[in-house]
Amino acid sequence: MPSTKQQRARRQTAPSGPPRKPPANETQSSLAPTQEHPPGFLKWSIPSWNNELEFSEWLNGVKDDLVEESYDQYQSCLDELQQSKEHIDEILMSNLTLLEDLSSLSESFRSVETQTSNFEKQCEGLLSAQERDTKLANGIQNNLHYYDFLDPASRRLNAPGAGNTVRDKEFSDMLRRLDVCLDYMETHPEHKEAEVYRSRYRLLLTRALTLIRGNFVTSLRNIYQNVSKKISDQQLNDTALSALLYAKFRVGAPELKQIGIEIQKRAVPPLNPDQNNEAEYQSLMNELHSNYSATRARLIIPLARKKLSEITQTPSSSKDLVSFARASISYIRGLCLDEYDLWGEWFHGQGGLYDFLETICEPLYDHLRPRIIHETDIRNLCQLCTLLQTRYFLDPEDEPEQTDTNQLDFAVLIQPALQDVQTRLVFRAQAFLRDEIEKYKPLPADIDYPMHNKQVSLTVTDTQISSKKDTSADSMIDMTKPGKEGDDAGGTPQEQDGKWDFETQTSLKGWYPTLRKAVWLLSRIYRLVNSTVFDDLAHQVVHQTTLSLTNACTLISGKSTAADGQLFLMSHLLILKQQIVAFDIEYVAPDVSLDFSGVTNTFWELRERGGLFNPRNLMRLVGHGLMPRVVENMLDAKVELDGRLRTVINDFINAFAARMTASLPTKFVDTRNLHRGELVHPSCHTIEKEVPILRKILNEYIDDTRMKETLVGAVQDRTIQIYEDFFEKYTSSEKGKGHAISKKGKGRDDAIWDVETFAEWCEGVFRVGVAGLQSEQVDLAEDDDDLLSTTS
Repeated sequence: MPSTKQQRARRQTAPSGPPRKPPANETQSSLAPTQEHPPGFLKWSIPSWNNELEFSEWLNGVKDDLVEESYDQYQSCLDELQQSKEHIDEILMSNLTLLEDLSSLSESFRSVETQTSNFEKQCEGLLSAQERDTKLANGIQNNLHYYDFLDPASRRLNAPGAGNTVRDKEFSDMLRRLDVCLDYMETHPEHKEAEVYRSRYRLLLTRALTLIRGNFVTSLRNIYQNVSKKISDQQLNDTALSALLYAKFRVGAPELKQIGIEIQKRAVPPLNPDQNNEAEYQSLMNELHSNYSATRARLIIPLARKKLSEITQTPSSSKDLVSFARASISYIRGLCLDEYDLWGEWFHGQGGLYDFLETICEPLYDHLRPRIIHETDIRNLCQLCTLLQTRYFLDPEDEPEQTDTNQLDFAVLIQPALQDVQTRLVFRAQAFLRDEIEKYKPLPADIDYPMHNKQVSLTVTDTQISSKKDTSADSMIDMTKPGKEGDDAGGTPQEQDGKWDFETQTSLKGWYPTLRKAVWLLSRIYRLVNSTVFDDLAHQVVHQTTLSLTNACTLISGKSTAADGQLFLMSHLLILKQQIVAFDIEYVAPDVSLDFSGVTNTFWELRERGGLFNPRNLMRLVGHGLMPRVVENMLDAKVELDGRLRTVINDFINAFAARMTASLPTKFVDTRNLHRGELVHPSCHTIEKEVPILRKILNEYIDDTRMKETLVGAVQDRTIQIYEDFFEKYTSSEKGKGHAISKKGKGRDDAIWDVETFAEWCEGVFRVGVAGLQSEQVDLAEDDDDLLSTTS
């Protein structure tokens, strides 16, 4: 075995780390006996061991041999690693050198880049300076272009005969260049002499436009002198006169229109509206308009006056206002249409046109206005007003959304004449209202009621074939659609007025005179005057008519009976209410008046809502609706009329119901000692007697069956209410005496009927609706008999 010293030396030179452990298969193969051994394997045999100590010694020796055998391999590997390390160190040194070279190159590149950037900036600065100098040179040249035009323009406009060149195209080009130069000077006030040149250019432009004005006026004067000389030298017919007045003026019109447009284009309003200055050069344009208008007026107005004088002398127009107006307005309208067309050939637009046409219409006003002022017949004034409105004015409802501005608006020219007619019409209507309605004194025949109703009935029967009674609605004439008096094919004015003469209308024979005149007046002036004026006048008419009817009611009540007066007033107020429905009365006189706003519907409309004619509701209505209060605002005429109508209806109902229930006792005695129905029968007899009287008097004044039955029903309701009050007082009296009285169960055999029994009995007596239908059938049968007797 090797010595211990040798083993220690081997361990020192051996590589560090645990000895390599052979694989399991290698161990097994080494332990097994083999015939051949690979190189390097220990060439020894495995001895036998007697104990573990021997084995351990042997094993340690094997390990040392193994370490010694593997030392050379480890040494060889270490040498290779040492060589690799030296090679890598050389590579690192090369890399460091390379990095130093690259850093040097980078610094060189940055220096080149900086120099290049500086050079580029120097080049850009030179280019900018070049562009600035070029722009400055061009600007100076352009600026001088606007300044250099002053001298040639001045020489041209101040040259002799410059006014003869205004129609040339070069003159228009010069005006445009002047406009450009002026705009430039105004937009560049920072230039040193901009203000001086602007004022000089403005003077040149004014000089140029003044030359245009002078050429225009001179040409117009030459045309006028030529035409007026020919008219004065010889007598011309209408064709030759028209050729002179219009054909001569159309010859040079296009050229003069073009030069006039040059002024019009520059007659624009200032940019700043707060300056309140007139449009620049508008005065020159106004001079063109005024010179043209004056020239044409000197030619046209004398001819128009002569023609209107001839129309005045014609038999049909000498005394008839409407015929004169129709003929004269037609002539003036044709004249205005011709002048309108000629104006369009001389000027662009309509500025100053209608002022000129109003001058042309002055002869018409001079002839027409005195005739209107002296006209006293309302029918003629209405015909003239209708003629003007229907022929020359468009209905606002039928007017198209966009009016054609290229057509003559003759309504603007005829508006003063219409205003004169309307003013005179309102004045005459007020005089008619004052004289014929407000101050009307009734004749004895006017208030002879109910005899007047019988006379009217006989007259209608004699004049009508069928002799059939018309209802109140059918007997109304339609006042809302007057005839077209202005139409040529409408007949003479007298024939047209004949159908509106109320005195000849058989269906209106029963109307009180003031009512006939009021409806006639309203139907005449409706839609002919301003709506506000009409509403105010209509209120006065309705108010005065209502007062007149009320006064007539008082006279009739004193002469006949209160019921006759009330029914007279009721029937006439109903007629007036139905007639004014079509007039759309809205505005009224702004005087201190009475407010009837608590009642707004007619009596039959209120009854249909149920319970109106219940006496308690009537008293509430009287207390809150019919008691007017003074207000300082507008009062609608319809409201005033409705208030008076309700008052007379309530008075009539209460009066008849009071008559029927007058026999009801006011003091009560012990009814146990009374005979059957002793307290009720007197009132029942009175009711049975008064109901036919009520229906008879209603038939004399009212033709409408529905209205009559409504009034009968109202009297019935009021009668039942009075009996109900009586029955409540009776039951209260009996309870005070200690007699218990039931409000139900009292039959007709008792002295006192309960309310339901009395109401049932009244329904059988009044027969609301049934009796009216039977009466109408009887009237129809009588009409048929009268018709047969008439035809036979």
